[in-house]
Amino acid sequence: MEIFGVPTQALFGQLLIGLINGSFYALLSLGLAVIFGLLNIINFTHGAQYMMGAFVAYLGLNYLQLGYWWSLLLAPVVVGVSGVIVERVFLARLYKLDHLYGLLLTFGLGLIIQGLFRNEFGSSGQPYPIPPELTGGKNLGFMFLPNYRAWVIGASLVLCLVTWYVIERTKLGAYLRAATENPALVQSFGINVPRMITLTYGFGVGLAALGGVMAAPIYQVSPQMGADLIIVVFAVVVIGGMGSILGSIITGFGLGLIEGLTKVFYPEASNTVIFVIMAIVLLIKPAGLFGTQK
Repeated sequence: MEIFGVPTQALFGQLLIGLINGSFYALLSLGLAVIFGLLNIINFTHGAQYMMGAFVAYLGLNYLQLGYWWSLLLAPVVVGVSGVIVERVFLARLYKLDHLYGLLLTFGLGLIIQGLFRNEFGSSGQPYPIPPELTGGKNLGFMFLPNYRAWVIGASLVLCLVTWYVIERTKLGAYLRAATENPALVQSFGINVPRMITLTYGFGVGLAALGGVMAAPIYQVSPQMGADLIIVVFAVVVIGGMGSILGSIITGFGLGLIEGLTKVFYPEASNTVIFVIMAIVLLIKPAGLFGTQK
């Protein structure tokens, strides 16, 4: 059976790949949106922190015999703590300066982290096994759906929606948003705003690390894995709207699907289609699809 001259199995296979890529686009762009929206920091270290999450899982398995599920809990904490240290030592000094300073600092930190890991582990990818509970898959008739891929899509969607709900619909989220607008007022209610900002950055970094663990069995563990992804993720954030939580989620999954369809119908454009869309969106709505012009 064919759809628009393309075999059904190939079409749905590429849509599945697009959904998987979109899951990581959404998860990483969500972390970036949280950090920018609440801290006004353009965090170029995000790709390196995603890579660090994958390496925590890899090293935990090979040296401590920690399985995948333990790594899902451990990696966000370990990398999140490292993010807290970065925020306190470096970023806290830049909040009153132009965004460019934070961008340059995080870009440099990302290069340093990536270089250290490449020097220690080389540039080649290291395999990471799929957890036994998620091996195999299901034949849906029109395509074969691997269990692990289905888990990645479902878990990413749940994480994104829970994060959106906490920030947009709870008292904690209201405090976080208020702290970005008027920190002195929030401080007068007895809330430690610097600590809240630090923990928010750690949370955004933890989301990147969680994505790294989930990506490890699919893409392998490599010092380059974050560098290859972060430019696309920044394009996703710009298209969705800088700082827009919902925009990052919808745009991440949507662009993943568009990229997958492009690989079917016009493979030559699959590596550039997201950037073409970004250029068009910026011409029509510079603040992004879900962003607001300040």
